[in-house]
Amino acid sequence: MDRAEPGSARAPEHVIVVGGGIAGLATALRLAPMPVTLLCASPLGTGAATAWAQGGIAAAIGADDHPDLHAVDTLKAGAGLCDPLVARLVATGAAAAVDWLARLGTPFDREAGGALALGLEAAHSRRRIVHAGGDSTGRVVLESLIRAAAACGSITAQEGRLDGLLRDGAGRIAGITFRDRSGAAQALEARAVVLATGGIGGLYASTTNPLTAVGSGLAVAARAGAVLRDMEFVQFHPTAIAAGADPMPLATEALRGEGAQLFNDRGERFMRGVPGAELAPRDVVARAIFAEIAAGRRVVLDARMAGIETRFPGVVALCRANGIDPAQQPIPVRPAAHYHMGGLAVDTEGRTSLPGLWACGEVAATGLHGANRLASNSLLEALVFAERIAADILGEEAPALAQPAPAFAPARTAPELARLRPLMDRHVGVVREAAGLAEAVRVLQPLAQGGAEPVASLALVIAVAALRREESRGGHCRADHPATAPLAVSSRTDLAETLAFAEAFVEAPVAAAAAAETPAAETDGAEPRRVA
Repeated sequence: MDRAEPGSARAPEHVIVVGGGIAGLATALRLAPMPVTLLCASPLGTGAATAWAQGGIAAAIGADDHPDLHAVDTLKAGAGLCDPLVARLVATGAAAAVDWLARLGTPFDREAGGALALGLEAAHSRRRIVHAGGDSTGRVVLESLIRAAAACGSITAQEGRLDGLLRDGAGRIAGITFRDRSGAAQALEARAVVLATGGIGGLYASTTNPLTAVGSGLAVAARAGAVLRDMEFVQFHPTAIAAGADPMPLATEALRGEGAQLFNDRGERFMRGVPGAELAPRDVVARAIFAEIAAGRRVVLDARMAGIETRFPGVVALCRANGIDPAQQPIPVRPAAHYHMGGLAVDTEGRTSLPGLWACGEVAATGLHGANRLASNSLLEALVFAERIAADILGEEAPALAQPAPAFAPARTAPELARLRPLMDRHVGVVREAAGLAEAVRVLQPLAQGGAEPVASLALVIAVAALRREESRGGHCRADHPATAPLAVSSRTDLAETLAFAEAFVEAPVAAAAAAETPAAETDGAEPRRVA
């Protein structure tokens, strides 16, 4: 892997991949030997949420398991909004993805006889979670991919922050604009652009994500007119460690898979009567903990188990760094924004609605996660779609060269994040209702500046989508609409449509609220799926 110098020229026959996490690195490696420029906002190995992933990679490789069982578990967790084709496609590709990482030298955890050790996590019907370094899977996998990229002569690393997209005369995305380390504006042409820029957790005051995870790539594509899918669905991890840190460290779900239990400060194991108990789907556990906290009760995770220091060294280190010894005392926990199921609408090859633009990882909404992501499916999704995206680009005839121009005006810079984060926590969080969502829309609409302020614009899209979905489903819980609608309908929108709705809502909230009863939604050309 080479390193680019600021202002260095690039031939338009290459591919640009934006993002240095598992999705970006895997895509860049799968594209070899095609030349790839890998744009990263920070040095490789820093800033990516991948390194923080304590869970593992779900793969149905056990003797009692099958990809169909994995797909069924995914569909159940997704609460009717998963695409069954995508669920089976990803579950079927899991074994090959793990094998590919192993061939790259990833040191997966193994049993004494050499077989991969398989863990259990919430809502999985079998032990199928592959780990590396105990609860350090994300970091270990990322290190393996960085080593492979460093040895790959077709990848050139460029440090900088994505600023915009270039579009040629035919309307195809043909490159990017970005700011290099010095802050100078640069432009790179390319035959294809892949966004692998991660999620939006940093929009929330309580999050387990890096604070830089504010949907930068998602905002860039949205300003260019890309179709967005299921933006209202944010997953709140039930057991972020409540010790005052920002971002919040995570107590991995694997702890509950190995027997850790939740208690309130009255000593009640409040998940006991819930189907699945501590291993119920994440949205169920998060809402149960939220309800306890809302009632004024403190919640702890009792993970005092034999060998916790060796089995979960990452969690132990995080706890002790925050004054908690999990081997001796329960861990105080609360829900926190963890993963965005929504994002750029893509097809099974990772293509967005904008020709020439693909998306991989959390920035994309593939249809795998539906309304609620199944544990340890995110790293897997990135690996499977990285291979599919690379194959699609490699199999595509290079487009005719045309002089590209910016796809939209550069974003303005407005330091509103400190104001937005508590607003999103309070009104667009674990439990939502119309009055709070309406307040969020009223505050965010002027801050979005007609779509020119990316952070406020993304927050507005999420708030509007949540306001318009008048049901509770998966990670989207409406206190004023607790029932799940009989038809599961995936929402589709774009930034222009959201801005128009928000402006009308602020000017005439009663009329806009009536329009919200018929939200923009699509079902991929099929009839809406009826949920029993």
